[in-house]
Amino acid sequence: MKRTHKNLNNKIVTVIGAYGHTGKFVIAELLKEGFIPVLAGRNKEKLQEIGKKYPNLEIRHISIDNPQNLDNAVNNSFAIINCAGPFLDTAMSIIECALRNNIHYLDMTAEQQCVISIYEQFAKRARKERIVILPAMAFFGGLADLLATSLMDKLVAADTINISVALDNWMPTLGTRKTGSRNIYPRFTYRNKKLIEVPTIKPKRMWQFSEPFGSLEVESFPLTEIITISKHLNVNEINTYMNLAPLMDIRNPETPTPVATKENGLSSQVFIMEVEACSNKKTNKIVASGIDIYGITAPLIVEALIRIEQGLFKEVGVVSAGETFDSSDFLDSLATKGFLDIK
Repeated sequence: MKRTHKNLNNKIVTVIGAYGHTGKFVIAELLKEGFIPVLAGRNKEKLQEIGKKYPNLEIRHISIDNPQNLDNAVNNSFAIINCAGPFLDTAMSIIECALRNNIHYLDMTAEQQCVISIYEQFAKRARKERIVILPAMAFFGGLADLLATSLMDKLVAADTINISVALDNWMPTLGTRKTGSRNIYPRFTYRNKKLIEVPTIKPKRMWQFSEPFGSLEVESFPLTEIITISKHLNVNEINTYMNLAPLMDIRNPETPTPVATKENGLSSQVFIMEVEACSNKKTNKIVASGIDIYGITAPLIVEALIRIEQGLFKEVGVVSAGETFDSSDFLDSLATKGFLDIK
């Protein structure tokens, strides 16, 4: 028999990949916001290790390919947060579990093909079950979607949405490395209201960032925001760019993993994300800045979970952040809590 939301504890959340770099930030943020995370993952030794830090939390070892095992892992939870990449290998089985158990699902994938497949395979079923399937609720994907949607609140349509990211460095996690090697699919951008493959020679341009970055050359670097924004905003073209220094970092196999420089485990990495919506020769712009692209993902995904738990969402099914939440209010909340500077 399927469980309904009324029978579940709306504070218990199963976090799959709880011991990963970003998963640890998610656990800390959930606890701060009063949720009860269940620590779940595929690696028993790593689960036991993180369990020592949180002796009062339940640990559940899982196998992605074992449906009964997954069902047991989400017992009494009202939502799953999937932090276990590559998401091409984990998302589909875990979403099937969410549907079987009638609970919400959120992840932080930056893999375009993963999000495309989630929309194709689960949109109708998730709407029927009245649950929220929210992929890419992270720095890549979710943040850009929220920023773009907040700009479009003032517009019926846009000719172009340009998203440009500047990082002072990019020390990739092991998960980012694994995802990069696993993700063999073509990367898409958006032209004439259609997804098209990014050219082999990636387009470049100059971008005038806010301080501390200034004028920098940027390169086309489209990720999941291309897919999510194109699903719900009336726009002809979407472009995403990143400055060259972090791209050189991530393409260099010798670049080390992130180094914590703060007590909460965050690195000192600085980011700026600037979004332009251009329509009828008029351009509206919004800028978000902060520290640590992995660290900011935790408050993004937990803020989404808070709003789902409180019923503050507009749509069910497979949705994006901007589509189902009040994007301006969402961003204001993160700014008020000190996670983002919004201009």
